[in-house]
Amino acid sequence: MTDVIDREAESNSARVGVSDARLQKLVDQARADGLQLTGEGGLLAKLTKLVVESALEGEMDDHLGYGKNDSVGRGSGNSRNGRRAKTVLTEAGPVELEVPRDRESSFEPKIVAKRQRRL
Repeated sequence: MTDVIDREAESNSARVGVSDARLQKLVDQARADGLQLTGEGGLLAKLTKLVVESALEGEMDDHLGYGKNDSVGRGSGNSRNGRRAKTVLTEAGPVELEVPRDRESSFEPKIVAKRQRRL
């Protein structure tokens, strides 16, 4: 169970349209596997990481004007330049995020602003 959430968080593959039934299945499976729902390393922290990182990727797409691995971005003058680690405190516990960055350092995320420590 934890591996599935970790892999989805790493790939930022979450998309809109997650059904209540799918969420309930995740909670049931987490309980069966002995995974905590809250606290550090719990299901809510992992889901928070997945959702926030996906939103950050969307913000980066909007900022640059093209999606990740899109050929339109070649020679555009600004492009993705890795990620930086950031820990934010949430109601679900501390969550370590990977925030994307761009070559010109002009990306100003909105969902988790620079120097913001609480979500």
